[in-house]
Amino acid sequence: MAKQSVNIHGLLIVDKPGLPLAADPATSPRLPTSHDIVQRVRRLSGQRRIGHTGTLDPMACGVLVLCLGVATRLVEYYQGHDKRYLAEICLGTETDTYDAMGAVVDQQPVPELGREQIEAALRTFEGEIDQTPPVYSALKQDGESLHRKARRGESVEVAARRVTIYSLELLEVRSPARVLVRAHCSAGTYVRSIAHDLGQALGSCAHLSYLRREAVGHFHEQEAHTLEEIEDAAARGELTTFLQAPGAALDLPQVVLDAAGIERIGHGQKVWLALDPALKGDLVQSIDARGQLLGILRILDRAEDHGQALCKAEKWLAPHLFDN
Repeated sequence: MAKQSVNIHGLLIVDKPGLPLAADPATSPRLPTSHDIVQRVRRLSGQRRIGHTGTLDPMACGVLVLCLGVATRLVEYYQGHDKRYLAEICLGTETDTYDAMGAVVDQQPVPELGREQIEAALRTFEGEIDQTPPVYSALKQDGESLHRKARRGESVEVAARRVTIYSLELLEVRSPARVLVRAHCSAGTYVRSIAHDLGQALGSCAHLSYLRREAVGHFHEQEAHTLEEIEDAAARGELTTFLQAPGAALDLPQVVLDAAGIERIGHGQKVWLALDPALKGDLVQSIDARGQLLGILRILDRAEDHGQALCKAEKWLAPHLFDN
């Protein structure tokens, strides 16, 4: 298979495969991890520098944002974005992982539930809440993932975390004990925990039986490419046509630099730039006259009466790095 140039740079939006809706995990083929997807794209592209902006569990499918080449230096600025999910929750059965891939640890009868009761329970999780992540998660404790400790049988204590759930929309009640929900939530939210907690709120137990990530920040499933499409494009030597430019949909205010500003900031100097005093935060993205990303600048000081800010490069992406 023909490989691309190792000098390709940009964002690749992947439609990660996962457990299909209503599938039996016991009869499903091995599901790829996010790390597996990264390794596969490395082989197809020839680009070794690849990172992702947030993992998906093996069971989950949908939007996985990869950063290739120089775009790996922007990973931290693409993290922390809100997410949108389509989730199916199975009532009456709890698993140790809170999803369909785990071992059953409890089974309880499901009371007769009307749509109104389920919607009312979902509303109790909306807003800022303290959520306890699953023990089987990639969160680290003493430098090691919790799921590794749990699989060794070690006692694991998981602290609740503050997350924001913007909305939980009940789409369908599937008899006898399955509900389809669309969730919009902050980074760090575990939909598995929502499923688990919803079961308890409804007087039973539950686990997550299907999950599809429909959007990450400004990246949506409509612009994601399947692994088959990526493989075909790589075989034709056209993988670069799938890439979005480094800085695409970056949720930071922009400032345009002229040649003098590029020269000075590129040499590590602090420069006063005209910025809107109403801008929030301490970071801006700098672009050139063509709209090409130059780097991320940190605001060190503000002269609000003059509408200027003292800036210095935090991540400088030399334009020549984009050339093949």
